[in-house]
Amino acid sequence: MHPFIKNQNWRYSTKKFDPLKVVADEDFETLKEAIRLSPSSYGLQPYKVVIVKDKSIREKLRIAASGQPQITEASHLMVFANDILFDASRIDDYILNVSLTRGIPTGNLDGYGTFMKSQLVPMENEIKSNWTSKQTYLALGNLLNAAAELRIDVTAMEGFDSEAFNEILGLTERGLSATVIAAIGYRHADDASQHHKKVRKSHEELFINL
Repeated sequence: MHPFIKNQNWRYSTKKFDPLKVVADEDFETLKEAIRLSPSSYGLQPYKVVIVKDKSIREKLRIAASGQPQITEASHLMVFANDILFDASRIDDYILNVSLTRGIPTGNLDGYGTFMKSQLVPMENEIKSNWTSKQTYLALGNLLNAAAELRIDVTAMEGFDSEAFNEILGLTERGLSATVIAAIGYRHADDASQHHKKVRKSHEELFINL
């Protein structure tokens, strides 16, 4: 079995973290870099990732997440928040980043910038917000895979009051909205879920060959 598949079989949605086990700084930086390198539509990365260290804030977030213990017991907590004010200026910022990173004059990128603006800026706000929120899941997927390679547990969570999270974290005034949470740490020895056999569709049921 390929090591990647072995690690995917190892990972599961941790229900109980060991609050005494802390993810090392070096490993956490690797997870952050995995998120930073994640693919996104046009490479625009229309989101932010909030790293919540303050224990009092995490206690408030736990209340807004139906009391789920992973919020406070995990070593680290990330909140992925999509850009709800995406406009032409975001594309201009990206074009400038491309120019500086690759040493290409911005004028040579005008056509690409204009194309992106024609496709994205006219979107209705609801559709645009839905598009940016989807991008956060691509970054989350990269986090899950990187963590499994390091044998670090990550629980992806959607069961929370996004409006309450936005208020607690001050996201709305930043033009952001919480979409998904990632609790990061190490499974507790008492978490029975780690012993459950992984349930997935068979190849025959999942894949369609044409």
